[in-house]
Amino acid sequence: MESQETRMMTRVLLVGGGLTSAVTGLLLRRELPHVELILWDKARGAGGRMSTSRNPNDAKSFVDLGAQYISATPEYAKLHSMYYEELIGAGILAPLTCSIEGMKDSAEGTNHYVTPKGISSVVKHFMNSANIDVKFGYHVNRIDLSDNKWNVQTNDGAADTFDAVVLTMPVPQLFGLSGTVKDTLENDEKLRSSLLSVDYSSRYALGLFFDEGAEIKLKNGSSAQYIANDSIVRFVAIDNKKRGLENGAPSVVVHTSVPFGKAYVEETTEEIKPIILKKVQELFPEWPEPAYVKCQKWRFSQVTSAYPGLPGCVSLGSGLVIGGDGFTHSNMDGCIESAKSVVDVVIQYLKKGS
Repeated sequence: MESQETRMMTRVLLVGGGLTSAVTGLLLRRELPHVELILWDKARGAGGRMSTSRNPNDAKSFVDLGAQYISATPEYAKLHSMYYEELIGAGILAPLTCSIEGMKDSAEGTNHYVTPKGISSVVKHFMNSANIDVKFGYHVNRIDLSDNKWNVQTNDGAADTFDAVVLTMPVPQLFGLSGTVKDTLENDEKLRSSLLSVDYSSRYALGLFFDEGAEIKLKNGSSAQYIANDSIVRFVAIDNKKRGLENGAPSVVVHTSVPFGKAYVEETTEEIKPIILKKVQELFPEWPEPAYVKCQKWRFSQVTSAYPGLPGCVSLGSGLVIGGDGFTHSNMDGCIESAKSVVDVVIQYLKKGS
């Protein structure tokens, strides 16, 4: 049961606009209905690496630039049935029905899902369900502990005070924070070493938006394909068809290979965009010119080496918790597992102090 103090005074800040933060907020709301949940993210919209980008000239045309589909193994489908059933019931998830050429074999009984409204709709659904006060364009740069409260500041000078703070940004970005977080990482060599061992792949994504009526096809009639033995492009999908939508203007997503992403990770998207476009034109010379092109850099794409022991999260003490897929694995189920771990730590801390 919540104490009167917890009901009236508890404020929790979630830093990061991806799936782990959204599910953390959902679970905190269910356990502590009266907690004030605030989310700050430096981006302009929700999703994190579950990102959906819209054509600025056609609001009905959009493309998933990050995660492409969600795969639920029988084990996780059972363990996380509450989340999958909720998303399917709300029309957020739908079965993947198109063919994806070159897709790796999955464990027997694995179900694959797409998102008719875009992959970011998964994150937005949980944020809305949790009734989180979301603020975008808030780039956190300093966190300090004072009188058992966390003072958090942004690059633009915004500041506020919270009882607990949850950080779900990619692990390397933790080292860019100043204040108590920096002091903790500098003074705990074991923690610092473990965090430095977390590694991510890098890649670029290209969103191609075509005029309605444009004829866009892939080989063998597939809607998506993994491309082997190309130095630049690894994955291509006719995004609207992948999501089960046949009508409207076509959109295409292109993901680069990991080696290409790693080699050019320090370049700008404007420098890389023409390189990828040239390769796409070589691979698909019959395609018309896109009406609009969006290039996205994923410096931290997927976790290749997670935090030792896969704890789900790590407490830095006094209600400051770091979590995300860097502490589990890079998919929806990994984010859910991390969120569950984060919530256990936060609730234990809040109830201890109430």
